[in-house]
Amino acid sequence: MQLLTLLQDVVRASDTQLPALEIAGLAYDSRKVNSDFLFAAIKGEKTDGNLFVNQAVQRGAVAVVSEIRGRTGFGGCWVQVVHARQALAMAAANFYGQPTKQINLIGITGTNGKTSTTYLLEAVISAAGEKVGVISTIEYRGPEGRVPAQRTTPESLDLQALFADFAREGCRFVVMEVSSHALAMQRVHACQFRSAVFTNLSQDHLDFHQTLENYFEAKRQLFLGTGLNPPRQSLINRDDLYGARLEEVCAGRCLTYSTQHAADFQILHSRVAKPGLWLHLQTPSGEMDLQTRLMGKHNLSNILAAVGVAHDLGIPAAAIKQGIEGCAPVPGRFESVDCGQPFRVFVDYAHTPDALEKILETARELQPGRLLVLFGCGGERDRGKRPAMAQVAETWSDFCWITSDNPRGEDPMKILEDIESGFEHRPPRYEVEPDRGKAIRKILRQARSGDVVVLAGKGHETYQVLGSRTIHFDDREEARQALHELGAVQ
Repeated sequence: MQLLTLLQDVVRASDTQLPALEIAGLAYDSRKVNSDFLFAAIKGEKTDGNLFVNQAVQRGAVAVVSEIRGRTGFGGCWVQVVHARQALAMAAANFYGQPTKQINLIGITGTNGKTSTTYLLEAVISAAGEKVGVISTIEYRGPEGRVPAQRTTPESLDLQALFADFAREGCRFVVMEVSSHALAMQRVHACQFRSAVFTNLSQDHLDFHQTLENYFEAKRQLFLGTGLNPPRQSLINRDDLYGARLEEVCAGRCLTYSTQHAADFQILHSRVAKPGLWLHLQTPSGEMDLQTRLMGKHNLSNILAAVGVAHDLGIPAAAIKQGIEGCAPVPGRFESVDCGQPFRVFVDYAHTPDALEKILETARELQPGRLLVLFGCGGERDRGKRPAMAQVAETWSDFCWITSDNPRGEDPMKILEDIESGFEHRPPRYEVEPDRGKAIRKILRQARSGDVVVLAGKGHETYQVLGSRTIHFDDREEARQALHELGAVQ
């Protein structure tokens, strides 16, 4: 593809005279450059692509896109742009033939609930007989396979390649989680969203966004458009305070959902019904009953979001019901670990105060003898939520263990001290064990018949980041091994 064609939305002919270069591929990582590539020198959170231009040229790059002025003596084509990340996103969309204009792209953003809503929508769309692609925190998957997710929302170049693959595989629908980082860092720039969903917003990622207002502003961009037309339809959670603000600014058609208030999609009645929930809801087309295997009242909102999008897509009510009722529990989301022990164990991804509170509320609904919880907080992330997590755990649990999550390059003991500052009860109803494997064994040894144990924070993750090392670690595996050591057999 010609360089000017790739950058037609970035550079006008009157701005820069681009040579008639044929570009064979794109890369933002110099190690992935091949002959006749365009290299995008973008700035990351930890390094700057401009430091690797020489390596990219040595590997065959014939053109460079950068925000800085071209270097003296540089022999290739240097294109200076205002926003390198936007330029990469637009070039990638052009290189892959604007795939989001060929599919119905559904973006789901919010602090919590994104993954469960994504799985529910996938189940509904599949029940309607359609092929669907999924981009989630857990994995990226389509009709021809799946790969573990490296991040919630991939970099723009990788994202456009995924969209092109999904289109080639016959997917008319793609459901994806859209993180605030992806929005702030222009990863979804040049994506045409058909539908956008707002689940909620609570404290998280303030290490990156600094303030909740900045965090909200990043989310808001999805509903205004990300370089192309805004979503045709947006679905907003009216139970969240930030939802009302989004209703005022949505550029496309705006629908609402709520478990508490009047809305386009709302819960009329619900109850806990083994093995999950029963709900009766109101839609613009009438009322419907649904049964789900997903546990916890927080999933009522996720189900409403999925139903709302499906309804707007024109999916028949029978397929919506079949999909919701057939959706399997989501990996690492209140996932049960049962080895025949006389108490219940659940693993959950909850790593924000709001998410932890919702999960512990769900555990309380099981009427446990005692509710025991284990959690930690990630290193090099928002320190402000650490004492808040402790306050939630102390309020809802009978006893908790605090331990390491992914400490990364931060001192694990310092993280635990920050968490401890949030506890107020005397005598304390918590203990500290920095080794997560040991902590899991200690809390399970502490459990008695009829108790409920919640292992929170890592959910589906199969690794732990300790300093510069990443080791294999899975809460579910650790719990099963510990239960077998305790004599539980199944």
